[in-house]
Amino acid sequence: MADSNLKGVGTALVTPFTHGIIDDDALGKIINYNISEGVNFLVPLGTTGETSTLTTKECKQVMHTVLESNNGRLPIVCGMFAKNNTKAVIDAIKEYDFEGIHSILLASPYYNKPSQAGLIAHFRSIADISPVPVILYNVPSRTSVNINAETTLALAEHPNIIAIKEASGDFNLIMSVLKHKPADFIVLSGDDPITMPMIACGSSGVISVISNAFPGIFSESVNAALRGDYKKAKSLNDKLLDVHKWLYIEGNPVGIKSALSIMGFGSDEVRLPLVSLSESNRKNLEMAIKGLY
Repeated sequence: MADSNLKGVGTALVTPFTHGIIDDDALGKIINYNISEGVNFLVPLGTTGETSTLTTKECKQVMHTVLESNNGRLPIVCGMFAKNNTKAVIDAIKEYDFEGIHSILLASPYYNKPSQAGLIAHFRSIADISPVPVILYNVPSRTSVNINAETTLALAEHPNIIAIKEASGDFNLIMSVLKHKPADFIVLSGDDPITMPMIACGSSGVISVISNAFPGIFSESVNAALRGDYKKAKSLNDKLLDVHKWLYIEGNPVGIKSALSIMGFGSDEVRLPLVSLSESNRKNLEMAIKGLY
């Protein structure tokens, strides 16, 4: 049976900063807001969490805040182990205390540009030793390497690889995986704007950026789609369509942090080499947000 804990909306949490320091209070508020608005699981320390700019100590600080704020209410998927050195990932996992963590999210190795055989060996080596399940993350726009359908399906046979977050945007690939995957292997959208059509094709939900700021609307839309109520799902999804553009126009998490700051959840501060959303695009985002209500 598929893991029902990973159905619906998982929020790819931002890491809030104030004057360069992690803002634990803001992170806690965002977590409580998301839980109260109906998201299904939490995903700290992914791309949206700016994990590539965090030290190991800061990653542990984020996880402490997430575990404390969540207090066992939702499953937690940790993204901090997505590195491009297989041995370093394995060593880090062996040393880590996974109490309270449901699973780990692993993007394909960046910069090295491994072959498909290399991807299979990388993910299997990690899954073999991980004490918690592994979720693959296919995001070729960031890694320059696509996990093709055949590779995903081969990895799906591993008993400790339970899901994939698909952000390739390639519907032929996605539909091939959905058609041929084992029944208990989960496919999640990694692109908020195409979550609804992916669910129509058989996916189980999404690991989401927009749900940081709009967890209620987005969760209601996704869950309506999962029930087969596409009329309601489309109506709610249409409300957010004009917001998506401004969230990504200068990169992620630049836009979502600006949205959160507009809504009173901390500052819009990001770490270099990212910079905060330009004033003109922030005004456009503000207008789009006002149009939701």
